[in-house]
Amino acid sequence: MEDLDALLEELEQSSREAHGRQAPARLEVQSPRAQPPAEAVDTVYSSPVPVPQPLFPPTAAAQQLDKLLADLGHMQSKFAAEGQGAQEPEETKPKPSLDSMLGSLTQDLQELGITATPTSVCTTCHKPIAGKVLTALGRTWHPEHFTCIRCGQELSSRPFFERDGQPYCEDDYHQAFAPCCAYCAGPIREKVLTALDQTWHPEHFFCTNCGKVFGDDGFQVRDGRPYCHQDFLALFAPKCQGCERPVTGSYLSALSGVWHPTCFVCTDCLSGFSSGSFFELEGRPYCKQHFHQRQGSICHGCGRPVTGRCITAVGHKYHPEHFTCTYCLCPLHKGTVRERGRKMYCQACHKQLFL
Repeated sequence: MEDLDALLEELEQSSREAHGRQAPARLEVQSPRAQPPAEAVDTVYSSPVPVPQPLFPPTAAAQQLDKLLADLGHMQSKFAAEGQGAQEPEETKPKPSLDSMLGSLTQDLQELGITATPTSVCTTCHKPIAGKVLTALGRTWHPEHFTCIRCGQELSSRPFFERDGQPYCEDDYHQAFAPCCAYCAGPIREKVLTALDQTWHPEHFFCTNCGKVFGDDGFQVRDGRPYCHQDFLALFAPKCQGCERPVTGSYLSALSGVWHPTCFVCTDCLSGFSSGSFFELEGRPYCKQHFHQRQGSICHGCGRPVTGRCITAVGHKYHPEHFTCTYCLCPLHKGTVRERGRKMYCQACHKQLFL
């Protein structure tokens, strides 16, 4: 319909030029409108209005152009009536299309020496645009033909995105070209966080274990997964054999494990090993005294460890020099030892004291 309006206007201009005068008023072809009920219409009679006559007799070309104008006006009225829902009797013959009728009119105009040049050509349908023109991406379109290249949604009244010279609606553009979140696999439309050679929504880059978003402490990586500092140490840092907490600073390696320096002490007295040596029993460290005490190798006479030759008597161990008579303190020898109340006596002292 817009093509007809534009062509009609061009024809009127050409007609005025052909007649060699200014028309008294623009020819307007009104589309039929719905009328009120018959009883509401009043009949009004008026005197005929004189029609201005041309100053010069019309030429043959002007007469032919007037006929084209009349045909085009009739065609415009017919299409307007169909648009308003007017009922037309069905015809047995096929109706010519709008494109074929416009083509015939254009050909007739060209035979008269009049060229009807369209305003633009639509990029999609490649047909002339005689009405509204939408300009985008350096090209022109019918508004209804400017659509998303993927889903076909009309874009004339909404934002669009461009890629390789083609228009996309917002959803399709992000689905096709926006980076994907490594966690939810959805397109990232706004801020993008890049880590571990992947892209993430900022709210989706969090600790694998506790689910908290990383703060100023940053994150640690294990097997390609991010962890907060606290959970990383709790899960993967070596544990101290003494306190079983993660070892993060300096440490000692001993007894097939690692230790905080302050935790590597005697298991019984908790004293450190200032001499640099220690004794091991069942995987635990001991000082010399408590190691021999647990082993039962403490001299019953002096209370110190027995590390060399020893004498065993009445379930106790003695340094040889400390195996003496309880009364006279003389060294005892095998065969001369008498026991009384779990104490050792020489034969003479035993006889004197108890016999």
